[in-house]
Amino acid sequence: MQNAQDMTQITQTIQSEISNAVIGQTQVVEQIIIALIASGHVLLEGVPGLGKTLMVQALAKTFSGDFSRIQFTPDLMPSDVTGHILYDMKSETFKVRKGPVFTNLLLADEINRAPAKTQAALLEVMQEQQVTLEGRSMAVGHPFMVLATQNPIEHEGTYPLPEAQLDRFLFKILIDYPQDKEELALVQHTTDHKAGDKLDVSRVARCVQPETILKLQKQAAALQVDEQVVQYAVNVARSTRSWNGIAIGSGPRGGIALVRAARARAVMYGRDYITPDDIKEVTLPAMRHRIVLSPEMELEGMHSDRILENILDKVSAPRH
Repeated sequence: MQNAQDMTQITQTIQSEISNAVIGQTQVVEQIIIALIASGHVLLEGVPGLGKTLMVQALAKTFSGDFSRIQFTPDLMPSDVTGHILYDMKSETFKVRKGPVFTNLLLADEINRAPAKTQAALLEVMQEQQVTLEGRSMAVGHPFMVLATQNPIEHEGTYPLPEAQLDRFLFKILIDYPQDKEELALVQHTTDHKAGDKLDVSRVARCVQPETILKLQKQAAALQVDEQVVQYAVNVARSTRSWNGIAIGSGPRGGIALVRAARARAVMYGRDYITPDDIKEVTLPAMRHRIVLSPEMELEGMHSDRILENILDKVSAPRH
């Protein structure tokens, strides 16, 4: 069992190494690490060119993990994701050709460009942590994390993820444009003595082993949570079902996601307990994809984050 100081040091080192490749986006990086410690998967949404792929590659390098990338396209088949069994003429035997899901960190780029059947193949692996080929079950890597990206402004030729499938992601993280000074530093860093726009993670050092991540995950899962704090998470999730302006509220997975993510945040900050503030800090990424706004709210340009902030303002948190 790691002590609190060790836990904080590990996560700070990972963040520091990622910052050697990724300029800014501090909150996004922190939320991704929280999801990793919580054994969760992440849906990254942002316009092209904001460093989503670079961020994932940098994270994979920090913990010596295996990294795979799938570029989702309309003609991508489920077997292109999970793998398949083929007959070898020379040996006259059937052999397994494993797909890119057999890794530690999988980047599913533009997941909404693939048809529902292919999306479902990936989402099944996310849920089961294994692949079944011709009746044979094979476990994927441990730790295993999927970071899927989608472009919010392109809808032509896309297959949006249904709400039931969105629910499989622990977090939906929105990546916004960088701040002025961050963008200046980004342009200088990317163009200084460099030709082309190849992603560069050479300055990111390997600082932890996959086994260390698994220990952090176990530590987060074993964290004791006060019943009042769990009740607070449940109250936040339940409030979305009767809140004015929300057509479809969160199911029980919403409360579960809040507690899992809050545990991981506590571990990240070197604590062996979670607070109501941990619940508040993870509510937006954990809940924004679990609610559907009413048509009236969407016409008014209301964003789900604002509704969730209103809920946090109204739902009373335990004080002790």
